[in-house]
Amino acid sequence: MKKVITYGTFDLFHEGHYNLLKRAKALGDYLIVGVTTEDYDQTRGKLNVVDSLMTRIENVKKTGFADEVIIEAMPGQKLRDIKKYGVDIFTVGSDWTGTFDYLKDYCEVVYLERTKDISSTILRSEKQSILRMGIIGTGRIANRFIPEVKLVSGINAQSVYNPNKESTDEFAKKWNLESYYDIDLFFDSIDAVYVASPHNTHYEYVKEALERNKHVLCEKPMALEKAQCEELFSLAKKHNRVLMEGIKTAYCPGFNNLIGIACSGIIGTVRSIEATFTKLENSSSRELTDTEYGGSVTELGSYTLLPAVKIFGTEPENIRFESIYSDNGIDIFTKIFFKYKNSMSTATCGLGVKSDGQLIISGTEGYIKVDAPWWKTSYFEVHHENPNDIEKYSDRFLGDGLRYEISDFLSIINGNSKSAFKLTREESIFISEVMEKFLNERKNRR
Repeated sequence: MKKVITYGTFDLFHEGHYNLLKRAKALGDYLIVGVTTEDYDQTRGKLNVVDSLMTRIENVKKTGFADEVIIEAMPGQKLRDIKKYGVDIFTVGSDWTGTFDYLKDYCEVVYLERTKDISSTILRSEKQSILRMGIIGTGRIANRFIPEVKLVSGINAQSVYNPNKESTDEFAKKWNLESYYDIDLFFDSIDAVYVASPHNTHYEYVKEALERNKHVLCEKPMALEKAQCEELFSLAKKHNRVLMEGIKTAYCPGFNNLIGIACSGIIGTVRSIEATFTKLENSSSRELTDTEYGGSVTELGSYTLLPAVKIFGTEPENIRFESIYSDNGIDIFTKIFFKYKNSMSTATCGLGVKSDGQLIISGTEGYIKVDAPWWKTSYFEVHHENPNDIEKYSDRFLGDGLRYEISDFLSIINGNSKSAFKLTREESIFISEVMEKFLNERKNRR
């Protein structure tokens, strides 16, 4: 008897799950299916699981493909199960290709092609369906998005659009997605879109998506002009669609805890914020060669503006920019100064100058220190006048952190608006206003 084993969460059971189990069963004579527990899903970074463990087990059993159902509850269990049950073939979906190659020393490993087109009409009777997500753009951040989206239950990365056929086909093949060069066909295939194209294209893509009644998650900066950002939010309201800007730091648990602590009075009244984010970018990169929309502010400014926006608000008395420019006129290092009524902040970003990337929040009774990478907040300290009086806080930051904004995006679409405070309409509009002011000043300098 040839034994086959596969594993999964099997939440919101759909055609993709059904097809995977059907193909797994066809590989041998006896199929063992491991269903993960809620606790194990959390430890491996799976967010937003809806169905209970028993519901998920029953949905697997109803297919008739599983000869035996077991529970996966801990890391390392797969190898032990393979030995325990005398398994001949281990199989999972092709989106995990290469991940489980280490098991080849113990059994055959087969990666099954995933179901690309998961319909919004799923096989279960409950009301909640799978959100079909399309991606516009095939660059660096889009490649980070795909592994993160598969760890959020209830959403499926389905298709990709790029007017460049070669880039689209390469990306689609890598991530097993449907590829589109016709934007009409692309929008017909999805319920929501993630805009990860170059900065200057965001506004047009977001506008078109909203006009086609699609929910939109857009990479930062969502718009480079205040009026454009206001227009997009008005359009989202008109069409009753969710529009969210993807500044991942705003949605991660550690950063939200940090903001809560800063505003709680533990360090007294906050008077100063210093946020720094720098990296040494390749001189041939788009960020350092696009003389109109590249540079440190458009690339990193959204992150460094965020702490001041969350704590001090969106109405500073004065904004001032100081930059170091490259020969082609692009800012490679910039400090943005905000003066509020009784406080101030500095947002420092750089692509050609490296600095210690700390976040320091100073108050009348102490300060908060977050070492780099503070934009992936997982640990911070609260210091007081007594140097021995230090309070330490920690939170998990999983993967690239995009799963947090994806999970909140899905939750808001499903009617849970509790996450909307993490990055508000007013805050996104203010950030776009700062971008516009800086780009105008840079243009006038030339």
